[in-house]
Amino acid sequence: MKSQLTKSTRVSIIKIDISVEKEEELMTGSKKERTREGILDAAYVLFARDGFSKITMKDICEASGLSRGGLYSHFGSTREVFEAILIKINQKDEMNFAGEMAEGIPATIILDRALKLMRYEMEHAEDSLSLAMYEYACTCDADQMDHFNKIGEKKWTDLIEYGKARGEFNEVETAEIVNVILYAYQGVRMWSRIVSMTPEVFETVINHIRKQLVKEQ
Repeated sequence: MKSQLTKSTRVSIIKIDISVEKEEELMTGSKKERTREGILDAAYVLFARDGFSKITMKDICEASGLSRGGLYSHFGSTREVFEAILIKINQKDEMNFAGEMAEGIPATIILDRALKLMRYEMEHAEDSLSLAMYEYACTCDADQMDHFNKIGEKKWTDLIEYGKARGEFNEVETAEIVNVILYAYQGVRMWSRIVSMTPEVFETVINHIRKQLVKEQ
């Protein structure tokens, strides 16, 4: 006699099948995401070292250890890879001002974290994408760079206004300070690849920004 499955048993089997399928999808998605992050990390090193124009998809294949097909399943061009890196940079936890402000974290703490990251990046010119950004803007899409720049402007504007509203920051001209932060910082990063700079230069930039913003106790 054939065994009969009850309705509840059939439902349980279906649920198990769906759960296994979802788990496999999650594992596949997780592996795909890890591969994508590996590509971006490997490509970042290349772009920082050689700029944007010199790098080819073949270079990224070799650096990431992927086959040509494997790389193209994630990105269709070096431009797509570079733009993904720019998006990732703009989403750094250290620069997630909106999330930290929403949690009510003091403006001075948010600022000091950001300045610490900026100082590190100025000191490590070999990790700078300044040259690659310039080449990308000249050869691909200056409007895209303008878009990312506006994101940076808004982040810093919101933080400064937040600090002023909490009474932690001086009543500075916000747009003026934002310009100093963005362009002095990027300028130093670019020039530090060309001329030798001492730690005092980086310290001067960071201290100037902090002095302009933070109220004396």
